[in-house]
Amino acid sequence: MTRRTRTLALTASAVAIALGATACGGSSSTTNSGAPTKGGTLTILDDADFNHLDPQRTYTTEGSSMDEEIVRTLTGWDETGSSPKLVGDLATDTGAPSKGATVWTFHLRHGIKYQDGTEVTAQDVKYGVERGFSPDINGGPPYASQWLVGGSTYKGPYKGQQLDSIQTPDKYTIAFHLNQPVADFNQTTAMTGWSAVPKAHDTGATYDTHIWSDGPYMMKSYAKNKELVLVRNKYWSRSTDPIREQNVDEMDVKFGQDQGAIDQQIKSDAGVAQTSIMQTPIAGSDLTPIASDSSLKSRYYKIPAPGINYMAINTSRVKDLRVRQAIEDVVDKTTVRGAFGGSAYGDYATSVLSPGIGGYKKFDLYSADPAGDLTKAKALMKQAGNPKPTMSLAVENITTHEHFADAVKTSLGKIGITVNITPIQAANYFNTIDNVKNQYDLTWGDWIADWPNASTVLPVLFDGRQIAKLPQSNQDLSYLNDPKINAQIDKIGRMTGINEANTAYGNLDEQIMKDAAVVPLMYMNFSELAGSKVGGVISDTILAEPSLVHAYVAH
Repeated sequence: MTRRTRTLALTASAVAIALGATACGGSSSTTNSGAPTKGGTLTILDDADFNHLDPQRTYTTEGSSMDEEIVRTLTGWDETGSSPKLVGDLATDTGAPSKGATVWTFHLRHGIKYQDGTEVTAQDVKYGVERGFSPDINGGPPYASQWLVGGSTYKGPYKGQQLDSIQTPDKYTIAFHLNQPVADFNQTTAMTGWSAVPKAHDTGATYDTHIWSDGPYMMKSYAKNKELVLVRNKYWSRSTDPIREQNVDEMDVKFGQDQGAIDQQIKSDAGVAQTSIMQTPIAGSDLTPIASDSSLKSRYYKIPAPGINYMAINTSRVKDLRVRQAIEDVVDKTTVRGAFGGSAYGDYATSVLSPGIGGYKKFDLYSADPAGDLTKAKALMKQAGNPKPTMSLAVENITTHEHFADAVKTSLGKIGITVNITPIQAANYFNTIDNVKNQYDLTWGDWIADWPNASTVLPVLFDGRQIAKLPQSNQDLSYLNDPKINAQIDKIGRMTGINEANTAYGNLDEQIMKDAAVVPLMYMNFSELAGSKVGGVISDTILAEPSLVHAYVAH
């Protein structure tokens, strides 16, 4: 998942592997700890709008985190303890597998209600999952189409078609028939795509701004790129919800300020800033001074993320392996990390898989010096015939990314590569780069596992078959389509031993790095700041976001 972010897609490899995974650490401490107070408005400041809130379309951490306030999923994560615990959400429990984990059955809680007082049914969950197959509802995780019988050819419910592999024998029971065993399917159903949508209130491609709530909050108004206002859903009941609370009267999400301005506003702790929290990371230029300011410690969140910050090299455009390897060697990661905030942002990365993810293997194929190896890079370019290419670099149009892009441009200029920087509006960034019609030579990306296992990283980012299969939501930004790597992904997917699969994923990571498909930059931490009157915030280590499900404002 990216930060404005996607979560990851699983393939068959997830079957037994993710069962052994645990989430990365992160403090569950809260600001203003104590008994929550009721009422008031929590203000949430974001530098850009969500690319989607439609639960079947969002594939970003911010969108998914915000959706937790509006919609409920079959299962979910209780993160009040020392580590995340999978629990039933809409469902009474975490589901029952049968027929060798090819059938999963869930029983819904009675009395869960939408914002108009009508009850949530199994048929609504079935419809919600089905609508995600429509070509008009694109961008979300591909699990359903991968795993549900008939999913590869199903085109959604809008022309009256149903997916027979989703069975609803009664109002409270739903069963999914899979084309393969998936032992951790119930972790997939914690993602927003497995939420209920009442057919009568589905507005199709415009559902982003018309979501029908069964969570604690409902949409009052949504002016894209300006403001989202959520108010209490009076029909939500804490007695049916094991995850969320409904402490504040209103959540007011404001978009469009520069991240640096957001940082300074919340740091000042004046006026409305006291009851505000940011959802996007502290700007790189502000991170070190804020992280080192002891007076801000009680309202500063540093959440280790199960993922990396990276630059993809488009292998279909930058075809010479030696040129790609030269880029790997010459990028100065010290200046790049400085753009994102320095050491507080994370450690230098040398692999796609990050420490803490099942399958991580420590290796470094390129410059041992994070500042780069110019001599080695120049030698590789000489072997390639000393080309003088011009390459486009896609980044978000935010200050941190501008500094990152300048660092890359300077580094690559030393080996004769001219870089043209292409800033893209942050709210539309992933919609743009994930569309195969919008190809760039170099693309900034980050990735957070849907849950911390290699099965939710490498298959999504490097299975080249998805380029043609998912032209509007392709996650393979390096356009790597190596039959040997694709075959290895399938082979690992059939393994049932966790250790065997993890070893194979570590080796696959190393092979991908030999192909110089991406430049790993940092193993990420995400840092946010809240006002002094914001309480109940916990660190969501699945999404690497400050979770607001227990948030309140002190009076």
